[in-house]
Amino acid sequence: MKEIFNNYVQSLETYIMIQIKMEAARLTPELIAKGRAPISLSMGAPVERPPQLVTDKIKEYADVDGMHTYTLVKGESYLLESIAENMKKRTGVDFDTKSEICALIGSKEGIANLIRALINPTVNTKEKEIILIPDPGYASYKEMIKVSGGFGYGMPLTPENNYMPNLDEVEKNLEKDGYSMKKVKALIINYPNNPLGATCTKEYLKHAVEFCKKHNILLISDAAYIDLTFEGSPKAHSVFEIDGAKDVAVEFYSFSKPFSMTGWRVGWVCGNADAVTILGKLKSTIDTGIYKPIQKAAADILNSKEGAEYIVEANKRFERKQKIITDGLKELGWPIDKINPPKATFYLWLPIPPKYKTSKEFTDAVLNKSGIVLVPGNGFGNNGEGWFRMSIVAAEEQMHEVIRRLKEDGFYFE
Repeated sequence: MKEIFNNYVQSLETYIMIQIKMEAARLTPELIAKGRAPISLSMGAPVERPPQLVTDKIKEYADVDGMHTYTLVKGESYLLESIAENMKKRTGVDFDTKSEICALIGSKEGIANLIRALINPTVNTKEKEIILIPDPGYASYKEMIKVSGGFGYGMPLTPENNYMPNLDEVEKNLEKDGYSMKKVKALIINYPNNPLGATCTKEYLKHAVEFCKKHNILLISDAAYIDLTFEGSPKAHSVFEIDGAKDVAVEFYSFSKPFSMTGWRVGWVCGNADAVTILGKLKSTIDTGIYKPIQKAAADILNSKEGAEYIVEANKRFERKQKIITDGLKELGWPIDKINPPKATFYLWLPIPPKYKTSKEFTDAVLNKSGIVLVPGNGFGNNGEGWFRMSIVAAEEQMHEVIRRLKEDGFYFE
């Protein structure tokens, strides 16, 4: 029956995190037998419990009459109003709950559906509509665009450009590669960045807004990690801190990362009314919204004292875990001081030891010998080759165990 499915779906790769998870599961009995039970540092999923307030509230709301019926696809008023309050605090900007905010079943779903709404599909490669994406960048962007019938054009994020590519240079390179800016529908930016942990300046956000206005394209800001900055480091910026951003921009937020609510599947998009409205219409044909008790509990935690305190403590934990790993890797020879690890997100982006030819060769070796589950850098784009991503989400004692295994099993940077 495979041949009856469309070419876009048939060309998809299984999401890299799922591939890695399946391989780790296959190897688990063998790894346990040799004292190397898998330690997963692959998925970007915090392991701590969500705030007590939010788990208490969902139990409470589950017993309230009317909470188990269909909901409004764009979100109930109590969640939308809470989001508007949160965005006002962040940016000083007012958002209309009727036209400029839409609740999402996680930000990943929202980004995928917005891309579907933007792209007019074709199988002719040079005729495909284009979305500019970060490289390295979130592995799903490229596949979301591919399955919508478009083309994801990678913008190199490198130490040389401080992980903030000059968009005018991107335009020149795009046309040098035989593509046209007339085919570009949107630009995706992601700060703090997955997998790099890199942040950007307000000046760069202004550059992105001006570029999108110049070319009449949509600016899609993926702000899933915006609250994950370490104490003493500059806070990450919203695109809506830039005057006039609403003319061209939408920004995506998630409850998953700051509140450890990955399985709850709740987030939001806000910004340009045309884009938000069209996304809401598309979603009305695809899903029937978020379970009401989840929306109500999410609304309660978003602007609460408990929620703010939880984020502060979570960031302190991630900073401690980062130090355990970077101190250990430094002893193993990694050039940590030169790398200058980021002060945001729970990711570490690190070079593979020189003796390995590819990122996958290194991560496969570490998994098979030490049971440590990492992600090869090439899974995040062409510019990821030679690097690997480590998610510092496991318990602190497991972080120490990771370093112990790497030392014992001879994984030195040499």
